[in-house]
Amino acid sequence: MIVIFTDDQGYADVGVYGAEGFETPSLDKMAEEGLRFTSFYAVNAACTPSRAALLTGLYPERVGLPEVLFPRATIGLNPEETTVAELLKTQGYRTAAVGKWHLGDHPAFLPTNHGFDSYFGIPYSNDMSPDSLNNPRHNAGQHPGLPLVRDTTIIEREPDQSTLTARYTNEAIRFIEANHDRPFFLYLAHSFPHVPLWASDRFRGSTSRGLYGDVIAEIDASVGEILATLYRLRVDEETIVFFTSDNGPWLVMGNHGGSAGPYREGKATTFEGGHRVPAIVRWPRRIPAGAVSDELVTAMDITPTVARLAGVDAKQDFDGFDVSDLLRRPDSQKSPYDHFFYFRSGELRGVRQGRWKLHLPHTFASMDGGEEGKDGIPGRYNYREFGPALFDLLNDPGESRDVAGQHPDVVQRLTQLAERGRTELGDALTGSTGSDVRPPGRVGQPWAPQLEDE
Repeated sequence: MIVIFTDDQGYADVGVYGAEGFETPSLDKMAEEGLRFTSFYAVNAACTPSRAALLTGLYPERVGLPEVLFPRATIGLNPEETTVAELLKTQGYRTAAVGKWHLGDHPAFLPTNHGFDSYFGIPYSNDMSPDSLNNPRHNAGQHPGLPLVRDTTIIEREPDQSTLTARYTNEAIRFIEANHDRPFFLYLAHSFPHVPLWASDRFRGSTSRGLYGDVIAEIDASVGEILATLYRLRVDEETIVFFTSDNGPWLVMGNHGGSAGPYREGKATTFEGGHRVPAIVRWPRRIPAGAVSDELVTAMDITPTVARLAGVDAKQDFDGFDVSDLLRRPDSQKSPYDHFFYFRSGELRGVRQGRWKLHLPHTFASMDGGEEGKDGIPGRYNYREFGPALFDLLNDPGESRDVAGQHPDVVQRLTQLAERGRTELGDALTGSTGSDVRPPGRVGQPWAPQLEDE
């Protein structure tokens, strides 16, 4: 089993989803041979909470990680939480995490303490660096040198980021080669296309979209190499491969950000552009080739689905669902979701039920009236007040027409659902702490090597 997770790749940043200025032949072929989702949601529109949801099958608010973590954090994913890797270990799987982690940079929180046999990557975002080439912001100096970690050892500081995608890919292939004759689980979380963008010499200048397109082209080639490895080792038909992104595009980065296509806004918002992301699943002979599903599925579903497919008798409850039947029969199976909550920084900002989406009153960072950045330098958001507002996603997926006045019964029903959500999961907007939330893991001091002067 393989999960490939990109960073800030927007809905329209894959060829079959409408990419412009670059091609993604490997991902397009993966879609031709598998299932493509058009209503797949990242659970949060930011890095840390999105990853917590994917790896636990739970809302990040439930596991105490509603916001992005920074270097030297003294919190992380609680070791008492159960990850998909830990579930698969009970069935004899070998497990590896490669790439961006972002669930705590202290060794107590790194992948090898969460069910992964090995880890190789950067423990947080690639712009959390003191190097002005990687972080042009005024706060760059507060960060330690960007660490490249193997298991729990820093092996390099400020690695050449133009080599990261290739190094991650090679590490992933080595793991597959070493474990193809037994059950394995690979979590490959690319650092890109999160800014700063870096591409290898082979791909730089290869697309008309500029550096952003070049970066996606290299990630696409990485997917192709992974799939070719499975075919070469004759485990292609036994291996299910998921591809998706952690949230929508970072629009304030302008030409170094992606595209949400027909959807409104992007990363850091609870509009569809922040949550709806590309998602492709391939499993020859088990998932019908060339299938497309518009059913609501989220990244929280990956853990319960993978656990079911591996024969795990999971005792804990998930917020996500086992969607293995939907994968096998996408034409006849419906979404298991009655409703979905949209959170941002612990704030409950919206709820969806079927075709209806209610935005609750909140402030958000909009690109409407803002200024786009250029060449890695961020632009400026326009902070706006919004809601309550009701949208019919079936007829208005771009969230342009508020129909709350025409459907007061729907507003009332979704408002009641939202109250249930904040009662259980909390809500920073109303000061609700939540009746069923758990604390993150905590350590007394940041990881000592992170404090060393470089």
